[in-house]
Amino acid sequence: MAKTVVVALGGNAIIRSGQAGTHAEQVENARAMAVAVCRMREAGWTVVLVHGNGPQVGNLAIQQEEAAHRVPELPLYWLGAMTEGHLGCLLTLALHDVGKGTLPGVVSIVTHAVVDTEDPAFSRPTKPIGPFFDERQARRYATERGWVVGEDAGRGYRRLVASPRPQRFVEIDAVRALVEREMVVIAAGGGGVPVVADSTGYRGVDAVIDKDLAAQALATALQADALVMVTDVPRVLLDYGTPNARPIVEMTAEQARRHAADGQFPEGSMGPKIEAAIQFVRGGGSVAVITDAERACASLDVVPGVAPGPEVGTRIVATGRP
Repeated sequence: MAKTVVVALGGNAIIRSGQAGTHAEQVENARAMAVAVCRMREAGWTVVLVHGNGPQVGNLAIQQEEAAHRVPELPLYWLGAMTEGHLGCLLTLALHDVGKGTLPGVVSIVTHAVVDTEDPAFSRPTKPIGPFFDERQARRYATERGWVVGEDAGRGYRRLVASPRPQRFVEIDAVRALVEREMVVIAAGGGGVPVVADSTGYRGVDAVIDKDLAAQALATALQADALVMVTDVPRVLLDYGTPNARPIVEMTAEQARRHAADGQFPEGSMGPKIEAAIQFVRGGGSVAVITDAERACASLDVVPGVAPGPEVGTRIVATGRP
């Protein structure tokens, strides 16, 4: 069977900074992502695609708020499922367009991620979502709807929700079966729809699962060979934002852990990606990559003993080169 790579695309890869998020913009951005995936297919990889959905859920939450006087508002986890569906459709069509009939099949799965009700994140909601409110509105919603609200970077108040860790995926057997047939699978979009197990099955909970940690959990469950986290920079930088900033070409999981402990990777930027990379490699994966779409494929096929060139992003491996 072909080697398997799980590729995580940020929600900002589909709606980029400064864009309005029109249909045409999202279609064009999805096509750029599809080009990167098709390159991996041509290089012999079976690809599982995980996408973010932050901007899309935020837009949908604003639509819910504005139309609440006409249409009943829906729970957050339903918004997550809706964006999983529409982004899955978007990426599926883009892959067929770019692949031009060469792909054996593209399947998008609305995936449910099981979380633990005892996860500490539920007692400390920190993830801002949806529209901004003034303080009066925010306090009213906190009282009327039981929301946790907080100020977001001086721009106003927003709803804060929990971001628990995914424990497992309800549809993992279906994903595995499709991977074994070497199809392109789109799964765990937005981290998956968060659910908890109960006596009758599962029930949805209002939370947001980190997309990179979900991609790592999915990659480990599938025993994938590689994990690629696509971002908008070619390589991870040490001492980011300072005159001493320098790119990292390759580091071991232990080196990455030490850099993280030194505060090199803030929680709001590279932190989750580095954590996901470390967990994946320590769980048996061969390599985790953090880079942009253009360098993603080249970053996977580095020849042992040969120094990576400028077309390669940051690689996290279990042990260093001999």
